[in-house]
Amino acid sequence: MTLWAGRFSAAMDETLWNLSESYSFDHVLYAHDIEGSRAHVRALGVAGLLSEEECVTLLATLDAIAAEFDAGTFERRAADEDIHMAIERRATELAGTLGAKIHTSRSRNDQVATTLRLFTRDALSEIARQALALVETLVALGAANATAYLPGYTHLQRAQPVLLSHHLQAHAWSVLRDVDRLIDARTRLNVSPLGAGALAGTSLPIQPEVAAAALGFADTFANSMDAVSDRDFVAESLFDIALLGVHLSRMGEELVLWTTSEFNFAVLGDDFTTGSSMLPQKKNSDVAELARGKSGRLVGNLTALLVMLKGLPLSYNRDLQEDKEPLFDSVRQVLLVLAAMKGAYGSLTFRSEVAAAAADDQLLVAIDIAERLVAEGMAFRQAHEVAGALVGRAVREDRPLRDVVAEEASLAGYDVLFEPGAALANRRSPGSSGPVAAAEQASRLRARIDDLRRRL
Repeated sequence: MTLWAGRFSAAMDETLWNLSESYSFDHVLYAHDIEGSRAHVRALGVAGLLSEEECVTLLATLDAIAAEFDAGTFERRAADEDIHMAIERRATELAGTLGAKIHTSRSRNDQVATTLRLFTRDALSEIARQALALVETLVALGAANATAYLPGYTHLQRAQPVLLSHHLQAHAWSVLRDVDRLIDARTRLNVSPLGAGALAGTSLPIQPEVAAAALGFADTFANSMDAVSDRDFVAESLFDIALLGVHLSRMGEELVLWTTSEFNFAVLGDDFTTGSSMLPQKKNSDVAELARGKSGRLVGNLTALLVMLKGLPLSYNRDLQEDKEPLFDSVRQVLLVLAAMKGAYGSLTFRSEVAAAAADDQLLVAIDIAERLVAEGMAFRQAHEVAGALVGRAVREDRPLRDVVAEEASLAGYDVLFEPGAALANRRSPGSSGPVAAAEQASRLRARIDDLRRRL
Protein backbone atom coordinates (compact mmCIF):
# COMPACT_ATOMS: atom_id res chain seq x y z
CA MET A 1 0.00 0.00 0.00
CA THR A 2 1.39 3.41 -0.97
CA LEU A 3 1.13 6.65 0.96
CA TRP A 4 -1.31 7.96 -1.62
CA ALA A 5 -3.54 4.89 -2.10
CA GLY A 6 -6.76 6.81 -1.37
CA ARG A 7 -6.62 8.64 -4.69
CA PHE A 8 -5.93 5.61 -6.91
CA SER A 9 -7.94 2.60 -8.00
CA ALA A 10 -5.02 0.49 -9.29
CA ALA A 11 -1.70 -0.51 -7.82
CA MET A 12 1.54 0.81 -9.25
CA ASP A 13 2.68 -1.17 -12.27
CA GLU A 14 5.81 -3.27 -11.70
CA THR A 15 7.79 -1.39 -14.34
CA LEU A 16 7.01 1.94 -12.67
CA TRP A 17 7.84 0.46 -9.29
CA ASN A 18 11.23 -0.71 -10.55
CA LEU A 19 11.88 2.77 -11.91
CA SER A 20 10.62 4.56 -8.79
CA GLU A 21 11.91 2.59 -5.85
CA SER A 22 14.91 4.07 -4.10
CA TYR A 23 15.20 1.97 -0.95
CA SER A 24 17.94 -0.03 -2.62
CA PHE A 25 20.25 2.97 -2.32
CA ASP A 26 18.65 5.48 0.06
CA HIS A 27 18.47 3.00 2.98
CA VAL A 28 21.86 4.41 4.00
CA LEU A 29 19.94 7.50 5.16
CA TYR A 30 18.10 5.65 7.91
CA ALA A 31 19.93 7.25 10.84
CA HIS A 32 19.49 10.76 9.45
CA ASP A 33 15.83 10.17 8.59
CA ILE A 34 15.12 8.89 12.09
CA GLU A 35 16.99 11.87 13.53
CA GLY A 36 14.78 14.19 11.49
CA SER A 37 11.65 12.35 12.58
CA ARG A 38 12.61 12.62 16.25
CA ALA A 39 12.92 16.38 15.88
CA HIS A 40 9.62 16.54 14.00
CA VAL A 41 7.85 14.61 16.76
CA ARG A 42 9.20 17.04 19.37
CA ALA A 43 8.03 19.96 17.26
CA LEU A 44 4.55 18.42 16.97
CA GLY A 45 4.50 18.14 20.74
CA VAL A 46 5.43 21.80 21.20
CA ALA A 47 2.70 22.75 18.71
CA GLY A 48 0.12 20.77 20.69
CA LEU A 49 -0.48 18.37 17.82
CA LEU A 50 0.80 15.46 19.90
CA SER A 51 0.35 14.87 23.61
CA GLU A 52 3.37 14.40 25.85
CA GLU A 53 2.52 10.70 26.16
CA GLU A 54 2.25 10.35 22.39
CA CYS A 55 5.63 12.03 21.95
CA VAL A 56 7.26 9.67 24.42
CA THR A 57 5.77 6.64 22.68
CA LEU A 58 6.77 7.80 19.20
CA LEU A 59 10.29 8.69 20.27
CA ALA A 60 10.68 5.26 21.85
CA THR A 61 9.32 3.71 18.65
CA LEU A 62 11.86 5.57 16.54
CA ASP A 63 14.63 4.45 18.90
CA ALA A 64 13.49 0.85 18.47
CA ILE A 65 13.54 1.18 14.68
CA ALA A 66 17.02 2.69 14.81
CA ALA A 67 18.16 -0.24 16.93
CA GLU A 68 16.82 -2.68 14.33
CA PHE A 69 18.77 -0.95 11.59
CA ASP A 70 21.90 -0.81 13.70
CA ALA A 71 21.63 -4.51 14.46
CA GLY A 72 20.90 -5.39 10.84
CA THR A 73 17.53 -6.93 11.72
CA PHE A 74 15.24 -4.39 10.05
CA GLU A 75 13.10 -6.14 7.44
CA ARG A 76 12.02 -4.30 4.34
CA ARG A 77 8.50 -4.98 3.17
CA ALA A 78 7.50 -5.27 -0.48
CA ALA A 79 5.67 -1.93 -0.41
CA ASP A 80 8.60 0.03 1.08
CA GLU A 81 9.41 2.28 -1.83
CA ASP A 82 12.08 4.25 0.00
CA ILE A 83 13.68 4.53 3.42
CA HIS A 84 11.18 7.17 4.54
CA MET A 85 8.15 4.97 3.79
CA ALA A 86 9.88 1.97 5.37
CA ILE A 87 10.44 3.78 8.66
CA GLU A 88 6.91 5.20 8.77
CA ARG A 89 5.46 1.78 7.98
CA ARG A 90 7.48 0.17 10.77
CA ALA A 91 6.46 2.93 13.20
CA THR A 92 2.81 2.16 12.48
CA GLU A 93 3.44 -1.56 13.04
CA LEU A 94 5.04 -0.88 16.40
CA ALA A 95 2.86 1.98 17.65
CA GLY A 96 -0.42 1.26 15.89
CA THR A 97 -2.46 4.20 14.64
CA LEU A 98 -0.27 6.55 16.66
CA GLY A 99 2.54 5.73 14.22
CA ALA A 100 0.46 7.24 11.45
CA LYS A 101 0.57 10.61 13.26
CA ILE A 102 4.30 10.89 12.73
CA HIS A 103 3.75 12.41 9.30
CA THR A 104 1.46 15.17 10.56
CA SER A 105 2.22 18.51 8.86
CA ARG A 106 5.06 16.91 6.93
CA SER A 107 5.50 15.89 3.30
CA ARG A 108 8.04 13.50 1.94
CA ASN A 109 9.32 16.58 0.10
CA ASP A 110 10.49 18.47 3.18
CA GLN A 111 11.31 15.20 4.92
CA VAL A 112 13.66 14.09 2.14
CA ALA A 113 15.24 17.52 1.88
CA THR A 114 15.91 17.55 5.61
CA THR A 115 17.31 14.03 5.69
CA LEU A 116 19.63 14.73 2.79
CA ARG A 117 20.90 17.94 4.38
CA LEU A 118 21.68 16.07 7.59
CA PHE A 119 23.54 13.36 5.65
CA THR A 120 25.47 15.88 3.58
CA ARG A 121 26.40 17.95 6.61
CA ASP A 122 27.93 14.90 8.29
CA ALA A 123 29.57 13.71 5.07
CA LEU A 124 31.27 17.04 4.42
CA SER A 125 32.58 17.06 7.98
CA GLU A 126 34.04 13.59 7.59
CA ILE A 127 35.62 14.38 4.21
CA ALA A 128 37.17 17.52 5.68
CA ARG A 129 38.55 15.55 8.63
CA GLN A 130 40.10 12.95 6.33
CA ALA A 131 41.52 15.64 4.07
CA LEU A 132 43.19 17.27 7.06
CA ALA A 133 44.62 13.90 8.05
CA LEU A 134 46.18 13.63 4.58
CA VAL A 135 47.65 17.11 4.95
CA GLU A 136 49.21 16.10 8.27
CA THR A 137 50.79 13.10 6.54
CA LEU A 138 52.26 15.34 3.84
CA VAL A 139 53.66 17.65 6.50
CA ALA A 140 55.13 14.73 8.44
CA LEU A 141 56.77 13.29 5.30
CA GLY A 142 58.37 16.64 4.57
CA ALA A 143 59.59 17.00 8.15
CA ALA A 144 61.07 13.49 8.11
CA ASN A 145 63.06 14.48 5.02
CA ALA A 146 63.80 18.04 6.07
CA THR A 147 66.93 18.52 3.95
CA ALA A 148 65.78 16.53 0.92
CA TYR A 149 65.30 18.39 -2.34
CA LEU A 150 64.38 17.62 -5.92
CA PRO A 151 63.86 19.42 -9.21
CA GLY A 152 60.73 21.50 -9.47
CA TYR A 153 59.17 21.22 -12.91
CA THR A 154 57.35 23.37 -15.41
CA HIS A 155 56.09 21.72 -18.60
CA LEU A 156 57.45 18.53 -16.97
CA GLN A 157 60.94 19.89 -17.66
CA ARG A 158 63.42 20.52 -14.86
CA ALA A 159 63.13 24.14 -13.77
CA GLN A 160 64.54 24.92 -10.31
CA PRO A 161 65.44 22.93 -7.21
CA VAL A 162 62.89 22.86 -4.39
CA LEU A 163 62.80 21.33 -0.94
CA LEU A 164 60.69 18.19 -0.75
CA SER A 165 58.79 19.77 2.14
CA HIS A 166 58.05 22.80 -0.05
CA HIS A 167 56.77 20.57 -2.83
CA LEU A 168 54.54 18.57 -0.49
CA GLN A 169 53.24 21.73 1.14
CA ALA A 170 52.12 22.96 -2.27
CA HIS A 171 49.77 19.98 -2.35
CA ALA A 172 48.82 20.62 1.27
CA TRP A 173 47.73 24.17 0.50
CA SER A 174 45.49 22.99 -2.34
CA VAL A 175 43.84 20.41 -0.08
CA LEU A 176 43.40 23.02 2.65
CA ARG A 177 41.49 25.17 0.16
CA ASP A 178 39.28 22.15 -0.44
CA VAL A 179 38.67 21.83 3.29
CA ASP A 180 37.81 25.53 3.45
CA ARG A 181 35.26 25.06 0.67
CA LEU A 182 33.77 21.98 2.34
CA ILE A 183 33.30 23.89 5.60
CA ASP A 184 31.76 26.84 3.76
CA ALA A 185 29.38 24.51 1.93
CA ARG A 186 28.41 22.94 5.23
CA THR A 187 27.59 26.38 6.62
CA ARG A 188 25.38 27.27 3.65
CA LEU A 189 23.42 24.01 3.74
CA ASN A 190 22.75 24.27 7.47
CA VAL A 191 19.18 25.48 7.00
CA SER A 192 16.16 23.38 7.98
CA PRO A 193 13.47 22.65 5.34
CA LEU A 194 11.14 20.97 7.87
CA GLY A 195 7.77 22.68 7.89
CA ALA A 196 7.76 23.53 4.21
CA GLY A 197 5.41 20.62 3.56
CA ALA A 198 4.88 19.55 -0.02
CA LEU A 199 5.60 23.06 -1.31
CA ALA A 200 3.36 25.64 0.39
CA GLY A 201 3.56 24.97 4.09
CA THR A 202 0.65 23.83 6.26
CA SER A 203 -2.42 25.19 8.02
CA LEU A 204 -1.43 23.43 11.25
CA PRO A 205 0.25 25.52 13.99
CA ILE A 206 3.79 24.16 13.69
CA GLN A 207 6.92 26.05 14.68
CA PRO A 208 9.73 25.15 12.22
CA GLU A 209 12.37 26.66 14.48
CA VAL A 210 11.75 23.96 17.11
CA ALA A 211 12.78 21.11 14.84
CA ALA A 212 15.57 23.21 13.36
CA ALA A 213 17.10 23.79 16.79
CA ALA A 214 16.79 20.12 17.71
CA LEU A 215 18.68 19.15 14.56
CA GLY A 216 21.42 21.73 15.01
CA PHE A 217 20.40 23.79 12.00
CA ALA A 218 21.48 27.42 12.15
CA ASP A 219 18.28 28.71 10.55
CA THR A 220 14.92 27.76 9.06
CA PHE A 221 13.77 28.14 5.48
CA ALA A 222 12.48 31.50 4.29
CA ASN A 223 10.49 30.23 1.32
CA SER A 224 8.68 26.89 1.34
CA MET A 225 8.93 26.31 -2.43
CA ASP A 226 12.67 26.95 -2.40
CA ALA A 227 13.07 24.72 0.66
CA VAL A 228 11.75 21.57 -1.05
CA SER A 229 13.26 22.18 -4.49
CA ASP A 230 16.72 23.46 -3.55
CA ARG A 231 19.58 21.09 -4.29
CA ASP A 232 22.26 23.74 -4.53
CA PHE A 233 23.87 22.20 -1.48
CA VAL A 234 24.24 18.88 -3.30
CA ALA A 235 25.70 20.56 -6.37
CA GLU A 236 28.11 22.61 -4.28
CA SER A 237 29.17 19.55 -2.31
CA LEU A 238 29.75 17.54 -5.48
CA PHE A 239 31.81 20.37 -6.93
CA ASP A 240 33.94 20.60 -3.79
CA ILE A 241 34.44 16.84 -3.82
CA ALA A 242 35.25 16.84 -7.54
CA LEU A 243 37.87 19.56 -7.13
CA LEU A 244 39.37 17.70 -4.19
CA GLY A 245 39.42 14.66 -6.46
CA VAL A 246 41.27 16.63 -9.11
CA HIS A 247 43.90 17.64 -6.57
CA LEU A 248 44.22 14.02 -5.44
CA SER A 249 44.55 13.00 -9.09
CA ARG A 250 47.45 15.40 -9.59
CA MET A 251 49.14 13.97 -6.52
CA GLY A 252 48.55 10.49 -7.86
CA GLU A 253 50.06 11.36 -11.23
CA GLU A 254 53.14 12.68 -9.47
CA LEU A 255 53.54 9.51 -7.40
CA VAL A 256 53.26 7.45 -10.58
CA LEU A 257 56.13 9.47 -12.09
CA TRP A 258 58.28 9.53 -8.96
CA THR A 259 58.10 5.76 -8.55
CA THR A 260 59.09 4.88 -12.12
CA SER A 261 62.60 3.62 -12.80
CA GLU A 262 63.08 6.67 -15.01
CA PHE A 263 62.56 9.09 -12.11
CA ASN A 264 63.33 6.79 -9.18
CA PHE A 265 62.67 9.58 -6.67
CA ALA A 266 60.49 7.46 -4.38
CA VAL A 267 59.38 3.97 -3.47
CA LEU A 268 55.97 3.11 -2.08
CA GLY A 269 55.63 0.42 0.56
CA ASP A 270 54.73 -3.07 -0.57
CA ASP A 271 51.42 -2.71 1.27
CA PHE A 272 50.45 0.15 -1.04
CA THR A 273 51.53 -1.37 -4.35
CA THR A 274 50.50 -4.32 -6.50
CA GLY A 275 52.22 -6.80 -8.77
CA SER A 276 51.59 -8.25 -12.18
CA SER A 277 49.77 -11.46 -13.00
CA MET A 278 52.38 -12.15 -15.69
CA LEU A 279 55.53 -10.12 -15.02
CA PRO A 280 57.25 -11.16 -11.78
CA GLN A 281 59.44 -8.07 -11.49
CA LYS A 282 56.60 -5.53 -11.48
CA LYS A 283 55.75 -3.26 -8.55
CA ASN A 284 52.89 -1.04 -9.61
CA SER A 285 51.69 2.18 -7.97
CA ASP A 286 48.02 1.26 -8.39
CA VAL A 287 46.97 3.37 -5.43
CA ALA A 288 48.14 6.49 -7.25
CA GLU A 289 46.63 5.39 -10.55
CA LEU A 290 43.25 4.78 -8.92
CA ALA A 291 43.40 8.18 -7.25
CA ARG A 292 43.97 9.60 -10.70
CA GLY A 293 41.20 7.55 -12.26
CA LYS A 294 38.53 8.20 -9.63
CA SER A 295 38.63 11.92 -10.38
CA GLY A 296 36.74 11.32 -13.63
CA ARG A 297 33.99 9.59 -11.71
CA LEU A 298 33.70 12.49 -9.28
CA VAL A 299 33.52 15.03 -12.10
CA GLY A 300 30.93 12.84 -13.82
CA ASN A 301 28.71 12.77 -10.73
CA LEU A 302 28.77 16.57 -10.58
CA THR A 303 27.93 16.83 -14.26
CA ALA A 304 25.06 14.35 -13.94
CA LEU A 305 23.49 16.34 -11.11
CA LEU A 306 23.81 19.70 -12.84
CA VAL A 307 22.26 18.36 -16.05
CA MET A 308 19.39 16.85 -14.05
CA LEU A 309 18.72 20.14 -12.24
CA LYS A 310 18.92 22.53 -15.14
CA GLY A 311 15.40 22.09 -16.55
CA LEU A 312 13.29 21.63 -13.43
CA PRO A 313 10.36 23.98 -12.79
CA LEU A 314 9.40 24.86 -9.23
CA SER A 315 8.94 23.24 -6.93
CA TYR A 316 9.54 19.53 -6.23
CA ASN A 317 9.93 17.11 -9.14
CA ARG A 318 10.67 13.40 -8.97
CA ASP A 319 13.83 14.01 -10.98
CA LEU A 320 15.32 15.12 -7.67
CA GLN A 321 15.47 11.49 -6.59
CA GLU A 322 18.51 11.35 -8.86
CA ASP A 323 20.45 13.61 -6.50
CA LYS A 324 21.29 10.82 -4.08
CA GLU A 325 23.29 8.20 -5.95
CA PRO A 326 25.83 10.70 -7.33
CA LEU A 327 26.23 12.20 -3.86
CA PHE A 328 26.52 8.85 -2.09
CA ASP A 329 29.00 7.61 -4.67
CA SER A 330 31.18 10.72 -4.57
CA VAL A 331 31.28 10.72 -0.78
CA ARG A 332 32.24 7.06 -0.66
CA GLN A 333 34.84 7.27 -3.42
CA VAL A 334 36.61 10.38 -2.16
CA LEU A 335 36.84 8.91 1.35
CA LEU A 336 38.38 5.76 -0.10
CA VAL A 337 40.92 7.78 -2.07
CA LEU A 338 41.79 10.04 0.87
CA ALA A 339 42.44 7.09 3.15
CA ALA A 340 44.49 5.23 0.54
CA MET A 341 46.59 8.26 -0.39
CA LYS A 342 47.27 9.02 3.25
CA GLY A 343 48.53 5.47 3.64
CA ALA A 344 50.56 5.65 0.45
CA TYR A 345 52.41 8.81 1.51
CA GLY A 346 52.92 7.30 4.94
CA SER A 347 54.60 4.27 3.33
CA LEU A 348 56.77 6.32 0.96
CA THR A 349 60.56 6.22 1.04
CA PHE A 350 62.09 9.24 -0.66
CA ARG A 351 65.36 8.60 -2.51
CA SER A 352 66.95 11.90 -1.58
CA GLU A 353 70.29 11.17 -3.24
CA VAL A 354 68.67 10.45 -6.60
CA ALA A 355 66.42 13.51 -6.40
CA ALA A 356 69.30 15.75 -5.30
CA ALA A 357 71.45 14.60 -8.21
CA ALA A 358 68.66 15.58 -10.59
CA ALA A 359 68.11 18.92 -8.83
CA ASP A 360 71.83 19.72 -9.03
CA ASP A 361 71.67 19.59 -12.82
CA GLN A 362 74.02 22.41 -13.83
CA LEU A 363 71.54 23.85 -16.32
CA LEU A 364 69.26 24.74 -13.42
CA VAL A 365 71.87 27.29 -12.30
CA ALA A 366 71.12 29.48 -15.34
CA ILE A 367 68.59 31.62 -13.45
CA ASP A 368 71.09 32.11 -10.61
CA ILE A 369 73.67 33.38 -13.10
CA ALA A 370 71.13 35.83 -14.51
CA GLU A 371 70.00 37.02 -11.09
CA ARG A 372 73.60 37.54 -9.93
CA LEU A 373 74.20 39.68 -13.00
CA VAL A 374 71.08 41.64 -12.12
CA ALA A 375 72.35 42.12 -8.58
CA GLU A 376 75.50 43.56 -10.10
CA GLY A 377 73.50 46.12 -12.05
CA MET A 378 72.60 44.48 -15.37
CA ALA A 379 69.03 44.69 -16.73
CA PHE A 380 67.23 41.36 -16.38
CA ARG A 381 66.50 40.90 -20.09
CA GLN A 382 70.18 41.39 -20.89
CA ALA A 383 71.18 39.07 -18.06
CA HIS A 384 68.69 36.47 -19.32
CA GLU A 385 70.28 36.63 -22.77
CA VAL A 386 73.80 36.26 -21.36
CA ALA A 387 72.82 33.23 -19.28
CA GLY A 388 70.90 31.73 -22.20
CA ALA A 389 73.93 32.10 -24.47
CA LEU A 390 76.08 30.25 -21.92
CA VAL A 391 73.56 27.43 -21.73
CA GLY A 392 73.41 27.30 -25.53
CA ARG A 393 77.19 26.90 -25.73
CA ALA A 394 77.22 24.16 -23.12
CA VAL A 395 74.47 22.22 -24.90
CA ARG A 396 75.95 22.60 -28.39
CA GLU A 397 79.44 21.65 -27.24
CA ASP A 398 78.17 18.95 -24.90
CA ARG A 399 80.16 20.42 -22.01
CA PRO A 400 79.33 21.16 -18.37
CA LEU A 401 77.85 24.63 -17.93
CA ARG A 402 80.26 25.21 -15.04
CA ASP A 403 83.24 24.83 -17.39
CA VAL A 404 81.75 27.23 -19.92
CA VAL A 405 81.13 29.84 -17.21
CA ALA A 406 84.64 29.41 -15.83
CA GLU A 407 86.04 30.50 -19.21
CA GLU A 408 84.34 33.89 -18.91
CA ALA A 409 86.61 36.36 -17.12
CA SER A 410 83.66 38.62 -16.35
CA LEU A 411 82.04 35.78 -14.42
CA ALA A 412 84.89 35.11 -12.03
CA GLY A 413 83.63 33.72 -8.73
CA TYR A 414 80.43 32.38 -10.26
CA ASP A 415 81.62 28.80 -9.76
CA VAL A 416 80.15 28.86 -6.22
CA LEU A 417 76.71 28.83 -7.83
CA PHE A 418 77.37 25.27 -8.98
CA GLU A 419 78.05 23.78 -5.57
CA PRO A 420 75.55 21.05 -4.61
CA GLY A 421 72.49 22.64 -3.03
CA ALA A 422 73.64 26.20 -3.80
CA ALA A 423 70.83 26.91 -6.25
CA LEU A 424 68.32 25.74 -3.65
CA ALA A 425 69.85 27.88 -0.91
CA ASN A 426 69.66 30.96 -3.17
CA ARG A 427 65.87 30.85 -3.12
CA ARG A 428 65.31 33.25 -0.20
CA SER A 429 62.23 35.31 -1.04
CA PRO A 430 59.09 34.85 1.12
CA GLY A 431 57.16 31.76 0.11
CA SER A 432 60.04 30.44 -1.98
CA SER A 433 61.45 26.93 -2.13
CA GLY A 434 64.69 27.41 -0.17
CA PRO A 435 65.62 26.64 3.45
CA VAL A 436 65.52 30.30 4.55
CA ALA A 437 61.80 30.61 3.82
CA ALA A 438 60.90 27.13 5.10
CA ALA A 439 60.31 27.99 8.76
CA GLU A 440 57.85 30.79 8.03
CA GLN A 441 55.98 28.61 5.56
CA ALA A 442 55.73 25.77 8.04
CA SER A 443 54.36 28.18 10.64
CA ARG A 444 51.77 29.61 8.24
CA LEU A 445 50.69 26.14 7.19
CA ARG A 446 50.32 24.98 10.79
CA ALA A 447 48.27 28.07 11.64
CA ARG A 448 45.96 27.38 8.69
CA ILE A 449 45.52 23.72 9.65
CA ASP A 450 44.70 24.68 13.23
CA ASP A 451 42.23 27.34 12.07
CA LEU A 452 40.38 24.87 9.87
CA ARG A 453 40.27 22.32 12.66
CA ARG A 454 38.65 24.93 14.91
CA ARG A 455 36.09 25.76 12.24
CA LEU A 456 35.40 22.10 11.66
